[in-house]
Amino acid sequence: MNFSIYSFYFLLIISSVNAQKLPKGFSYVKDIAPTIQQELRYCSHNNFVGIPVEGYEENVLITSTLTAKALKKVQDELLKKGLSLKVFDAYRPQTAVNHFVKWARVANDTLTKQQYYPNLNKRNLFKLGYISTKSGHSRGSSVDLTIVNAKTREELDMGSPYDFFGIASHVSYNKLTKQQKDNRQLLRKTMLANGFRPYANEWWHFTLRNEPFPKTYFDFPVQ
Repeated sequence: MNFSIYSFYFLLIISSVNAQKLPKGFSYVKDIAPTIQQELRYCSHNNFVGIPVEGYEENVLITSTLTAKALKKVQDELLKKGLSLKVFDAYRPQTAVNHFVKWARVANDTLTKQQYYPNLNKRNLFKLGYISTKSGHSRGSSVDLTIVNAKTREELDMGSPYDFFGIASHVSYNKLTKQQKDNRQLLRKTMLANGFRPYANEWWHFTLRNEPFPKTYFDFPVQ
């Protein structure tokens, strides 16, 4: 019995030690909007780099507190329709951005080409703006996300996969089915109505208007 009690308190101490103190103005999304679903792609092998990305240590979503509160409003609206947000990426440390840059400069590393950039030469990812030395995600108020069925967790068909490098991911792309167009419009409309602005080349990318850290790029780990 005593061993169990000591074990319990030991785990509490370890958890406290491992818990990260976020910078002022940042929050864990789960603490504000716990029903939002997540699949932090860069914390796994299922991403365009093909391996876990440096700086992503745990599958947790971090954003500026204002962004998390705005996401909750979006989620509350979607839940009424039996839907839910699913977030692929939120705050991104500069360390991760540096990893992307290093990967992009290794021309013969094309392990994920067929899935993520089948019609592009990897050498052109910088020129075309898909890879950059800075990312708005590092400011803490940009998110990559989609909509899923709240019960089945099935993603709505958006016409192209998340992180697909190509015109099929552009907001203006019109070679879509009516359902795909409707799904993209639902995501865009709901995000716009709750204070986010879209990015023209990626249907999944949104940034909070009047973001709190417009000129600061953070580098604390995702953990």
